[in-house]
Amino acid sequence: MTKQTALRVGVDIGGTFTDIVTIQDGTLSVTKTSSTPLAPEKGVITGLKKARERDGFSFDTISFFGHGTTVATNAILEEEWAETALVTTAGFRDALEIGRQARPDIYDFQAEKPVPIVERDRRFEVLERLDERGNVLIPLNEHSVHSVAEQLQTARIDSVAICLLFAFENDAHEQQVCDRLRDAGVEASWSLSSEVLPEIREYERTLITAMNAALKPVMDQYIGNLETETTAIGIETDLKIMQSNGGIIDASAARNQPVNTLLSGPAAGVQGATTIADRCGFSDVITMDMGGTSCDVSLVEGGDPLITTDVTVGEYPVSIPMIDIHTIGAGGGSIAWLDAGGALRVGPQSASADPGPICYGRGGTRATVTDAQLLLGRLHPDNFLSGELPVETDEVAHIVERDLAEPMGQSIEEVAQGILDVANATMQRALRVVSVERGHDPREFALVAFGGAGPLHACKLARELDIPRVIIPRTAGVLSALGLLTSDVLYDYSTSRVRRLTTVDPTALQETFEEFEAAGFDRLTQEALAEDQMRFERALDLRYLGQSFELSVPVPDGSLDDESLASVAEQFHEQHRQRYGHAYPEEPIELVTLRLRARGLVDSLDLAGGSVDSTLDDARRDTRKVIYGGKPHETSVYDQSLLPFECTFEGPAIVEGVESTAVIPPDHHVSVDTDGNLLVEVPDV
Repeated sequence: MTKQTALRVGVDIGGTFTDIVTIQDGTLSVTKTSSTPLAPEKGVITGLKKARERDGFSFDTISFFGHGTTVATNAILEEEWAETALVTTAGFRDALEIGRQARPDIYDFQAEKPVPIVERDRRFEVLERLDERGNVLIPLNEHSVHSVAEQLQTARIDSVAICLLFAFENDAHEQQVCDRLRDAGVEASWSLSSEVLPEIREYERTLITAMNAALKPVMDQYIGNLETETTAIGIETDLKIMQSNGGIIDASAARNQPVNTLLSGPAAGVQGATTIADRCGFSDVITMDMGGTSCDVSLVEGGDPLITTDVTVGEYPVSIPMIDIHTIGAGGGSIAWLDAGGALRVGPQSASADPGPICYGRGGTRATVTDAQLLLGRLHPDNFLSGELPVETDEVAHIVERDLAEPMGQSIEEVAQGILDVANATMQRALRVVSVERGHDPREFALVAFGGAGPLHACKLARELDIPRVIIPRTAGVLSALGLLTSDVLYDYSTSRVRRLTTVDPTALQETFEEFEAAGFDRLTQEALAEDQMRFERALDLRYLGQSFELSVPVPDGSLDDESLASVAEQFHEQHRQRYGHAYPEEPIELVTLRLRARGLVDSLDLAGGSVDSTLDDARRDTRKVIYGGKPHETSVYDQSLLPFECTFEGPAIVEGVESTAVIPPDHHVSVDTDGNLLVEVPDV
């Protein structure tokens, strides 16, 4: 028997479904299976076996296995982290509780701050002190370290975070504390701030270091379980994990710094959307990933997702480089309910994968956005997820009438439309956050809609925001999994050096960048990447003297000198003007942080689906009544797999795919490109 060629696999675990994408010999195949929240790896194995049975491949032919995970995110949101201790400089034990001066709600005197990652009785102090340049003011006191070691040995902890003052300038004391505690017999996993986040701002640095420590045992167990399960079925290649910054790292790096995976799944979606948009000829897009429990929106400018260090996960500020993603609790499983005043609300509570929406027939008893789509004709019971789920239309109508329509004095259809209107309003606000509120005009962007539910809502949202075009990828329902196969390998390096830019020695900056580049080179080499696949991208975080927040400005390649730093300063002024509407070239600029991104380029994938030997009439399944804006319209229903490439058609239309359904309202024009993606022209824009 002829041995099969290498196979690439991407796996993304969502709140409702686990998605599998495989590519072999240019053929792309997708698989969707229910997620298993209590043991996520079980859903992965089920999906892989399902894909193998359908496509006939062998697990030992897998050459790349990429994974987007929500394990770290869920652990933070649900406060299910490991027993963790924190070691700090004397006097800084309570940094986690003090946090920032700003209250969660300035007018609510009863507002509570987030639960500290580490409880106070597990926070310990050592006597030592560095100044703001890393010079030793008070040497490390060995007796204080010994005292901490004795307390840790009886504290029943799994992980230790070490965060000492100004360790980003000089990490010697942190390394010494770690070595002394290990030598004293303290058994735990270790996280040092000088390795996790060597940057300014004590609260954020302490929080991230403690968070990383608290997640380490959780991620280690999950990755260990997944690797055990995949090895057992014959997968021999190493597991790769998606980071929040949109890059792939190996499993060992994810185990060591799990805090870098907090937005793993959503980041993969943005990467997939960026790839599809580029193939469609668009470099400026807004991405919208609507799944079963949430909707993630982001902005891509010039072909690059925007990166930020100002992201909140749950109630915690996470100051590590991440794709700028705004997440809201609006998904297909978002539950519709009436508040105390009888007003209709949708979400953020979700029916999730278990029991799911009523129409899944798994015991769900509360109406969701997906149920509303079914009642309005956008989803058809016979074609719902390729007929794999039992669809209980009568049960949906009965519960909506009993729980919502009768109390509101409206018809079932009016309530269903109301559910969609409320959900759309929530998503519209999210789209404005990443565009209008950040100085971008939505009219200059295209909207890439994906996820199982994104294409159902995209055209309506685009019209409300004056977005002229909507791109619905052929693999919209599993685009996050596809993004895992198109993402580069990325490693980020940084350190804070707070100085006036005019006093900075360019040679010192050059030396630091070269150290970062050497570390990145070694890391990429370990990932079997050739030198011609490596790219090193430098940047400086700058701000006007006296400001609290900074902007990241690219630094040109080559040796740095006074002239190149002056050019960087000019870029900062222009970037500040674009972001905030004003700039002050006469004001002094302060350097805050140096950054380098080591990028390993992956081979491009052939995403074209080949030709489709059918006509538009062949693809038309039937026509049915679908309600848009409260009015019924006879609507053509198309089978996505039979739509011929480079054909065109008009709305209203429903396009039913294997893993997602697209709604094309009246007056919208659709063209199918050579990859099978839908390009929708939105009217009145």
